[in-house]
Amino acid sequence: MPSERRYGAIRPLAAPLTVAALLGAAILQPLVPPSGARAAEPILQTEESDIVTLPPGGPHRVLVQDGVYRHSKDGRVYVVDLDSGKLLGMVQAAYNANVAADPAGRTFYVAETAWERGNRGRRHDMLVAYNPLTLEPTLDIDLPSRALITPKKADMAVSADGHYVYVYDTSPTNSVHVFDAARKDVVRTVDVPGCALVYPWGGAGFSSICGDGSLANVALDKTATPSLTHTAPFFVPDRDPVFEHSPQVAASGHVWFISYSGLVYDTTLGPQSKIGAPWSIQAAAGLKPASDARAPFAVTWRPGGWQLAAVRARDSHLFILMHRGPFWTHKDAGTELWELDLKTRKLVRRIHLAAPSMMVGVTQDAASRIMLTDEAGDLTVLDGATGAPVRTIRNLGEALIFTVAPGE
Repeated sequence: MPSERRYGAIRPLAAPLTVAALLGAAILQPLVPPSGARAAEPILQTEESDIVTLPPGGPHRVLVQDGVYRHSKDGRVYVVDLDSGKLLGMVQAAYNANVAADPAGRTFYVAETAWERGNRGRRHDMLVAYNPLTLEPTLDIDLPSRALITPKKADMAVSADGHYVYVYDTSPTNSVHVFDAARKDVVRTVDVPGCALVYPWGGAGFSSICGDGSLANVALDKTATPSLTHTAPFFVPDRDPVFEHSPQVAASGHVWFISYSGLVYDTTLGPQSKIGAPWSIQAAAGLKPASDARAPFAVTWRPGGWQLAAVRARDSHLFILMHRGPFWTHKDAGTELWELDLKTRKLVRRIHLAAPSMMVGVTQDAASRIMLTDEAGDLTVLDGATGAPVRTIRNLGEALIFTVAPGE
């Protein structure tokens, strides 16, 4: 019998070896059900891919763009139901993308940019059209180029009848690509030297803001041949510039250009755009008008944010984010939401916000909803009539920057 000598003692090894042998035998024994029959192999169901079709959307189904600034090549557009608070779907919107919707709700467009090797290689600027019910691409074409700047609502726009999509570009100079939805192609590139962005009017026209404080107005004939006019300068850019995200209504060609100090320029766009005399948001609230850059340290209530204002066209109400601060705080988030009547130029209400917001949007229906966001990426929904909270959609995204509501 094998043995082990240890510290002068002899220990037999037979018992441990016997136990090991028994364990090995047990391991090698097949597992047999008590009945003696083998269990049947499970039949796996074949996985089938399909496409879910959303029901037709109402006035509270909106698009929300998430710039995802920490990894902006992963930008996206969310399809959100404000009534249920549910995220219904999303599409890719890569690297400083822009989104705009057909006014009739037949499609929505995303202009985006990608490189063949991720962060290098051949660059592709694309215009993609999506079916709003299946979120499938119905069109995917290359653009000559597009402006790679932080997403702004006025980087891209759709004409009031959905015929044209306008895409702003800066390569090699300031211009606007005109996409014909019927022909499914870019039919014209219009140079707008010294001017930027796109504010559409009617079925075949748009305006751009120019560096001297004027507007360039572009009318397109039946062949998309442009004719260009300019207004006189109506603001002084280095004294009191206007916000690029000033709200507009494409159907009427109406824009309310809002300046950094809080002046509102009621503008009707067209071949000869008409710009009204400015009036003060602060004065409409019974306060002293705010100073411009000539008195930059005066602290008062001022507009600020990214998508800082929205207009509900049916009753001409302006919703604008406001904060207290000196001049040049135009990027500060709003701590209050002010609602003003654009016809009477009077303040309707001031809503204190639970969290500062960089974005406000509004739906256009009779039971309208107001949309706000915060640093956490929540989307807060308010009742458009009372301003009372309706719901909060938690953690919708990382950098919610603007909304697109039906009928805007």
